[in-house]
Amino acid sequence: MESIKKDIVIIGAGMVGISLAYQIKEKYKNLSILILEKEKEIGMHNSGRNSGVLHAGIYYEPNSLRARVCVDGAQRLKEWIKSQGLEILNCGKLIVAQKEEQSSNLEFLFERGKKNGAEVEMIDKKELYKRAPYAFSATGTAIWSPKTSVVNPKKILLRMQEILHYKKVNLLYKVKIIKAIPEESSLIIKSGNSKKKIVYEHLFNCAGVFADSVAKEFNIGKNYKILPFKGIYWKLKSNTSFNIKMNIYPVPDLNVPFLGVHVTPNLKGEINFGPTAIPAFGRENYSSLNGFEPLLTSQLIGELTNQWLKNSNGFRRYAKEQAFLGFKKLFLKSAQEIIPDLKNEHLIKSDKVGIRAQLFDKNKSEFVNDFLLENSFNSTHVLNAISPAFTASFALADLIIEKSQI
Repeated sequence: MESIKKDIVIIGAGMVGISLAYQIKEKYKNLSILILEKEKEIGMHNSGRNSGVLHAGIYYEPNSLRARVCVDGAQRLKEWIKSQGLEILNCGKLIVAQKEEQSSNLEFLFERGKKNGAEVEMIDKKELYKRAPYAFSATGTAIWSPKTSVVNPKKILLRMQEILHYKKVNLLYKVKIIKAIPEESSLIIKSGNSKKKIVYEHLFNCAGVFADSVAKEFNIGKNYKILPFKGIYWKLKSNTSFNIKMNIYPVPDLNVPFLGVHVTPNLKGEINFGPTAIPAFGRENYSSLNGFEPLLTSQLIGELTNQWLKNSNGFRRYAKEQAFLGFKKLFLKSAQEIIPDLKNEHLIKSDKVGIRAQLFDKNKSEFVNDFLLENSFNSTHVLNAISPAFTASFALADLIIEKSQI
């Protein structure tokens, strides 16, 4: 069996893994790096399927890891995108209230955004109408976030891949991890028809929706479980009268880890509505029963039922407003809360579908609402890389490196 020795091994070639390799090479040019990816190419899952929104840092609890890295990470990624000649749509974002009683929530978000260093402005009804005459605000006011942008995630990943190849970072595709031997700092993998032993100085687990499974091979994170939710999008027909040029988001319920159906333009001039947060039947359950995992589905239903019965963090509101948005009629109703004149015939199904991985703490019986990094012997595990992980990727990578103490 062939043996390969590297200073750094990274499991997962999503945005977190790719950015981490990029930042390690920036800091430690002489370290050898190997990235292990189970797919035939990068960007086939969450990193390549997200909406491409670069967030401004409004939503996250001050002093949380997400708040610490979002603003700086977004700025660094934007500068890198410009330096590479890649497209970026600096369109901004509006956050509007669907009910009058959400006025205090809107003000709360505004103050939180300022605490996090985000550039935000509270605009009145006249200014809102000037920017988006089709948008509804029950309070007559809205938060304007000029720094929110939109990019093409796949193109960013591919450009980073090119640079890493030039910097002699090895990327091995179609890899299956057969066995982890943490006490020996090694892995047994299958690549193609052959098995290989990978020996490392330090390993980073950036496996996304499979991060919890990988971590358990290292005796880490046994009380955590990834629960998947399906993000479905609908697209605005091109011949409608709506002239939407910016992101429009509802005021979210910050007790649950979803922002609600929102409106996002992309670089092709299309307008997307979504994503949903429907319980998925597997970590890669993008359509019908493809990727169906019976055991995981059973666990998901059990935990969601438990949350419903206890109404943990207002979970019944999530179920009422989010869980059944796979039905177009209910999806449309949710979208109409921010654009009332939207009609059924205005929307067509988008081929964009993502899986939103939410880490669940079985000991506390609650979702983990921040990035979560844990160390083991010669390894660091990114157990929770929820939004804004893509936006904050460069700054998040620095945080991971600091945690690892390599």
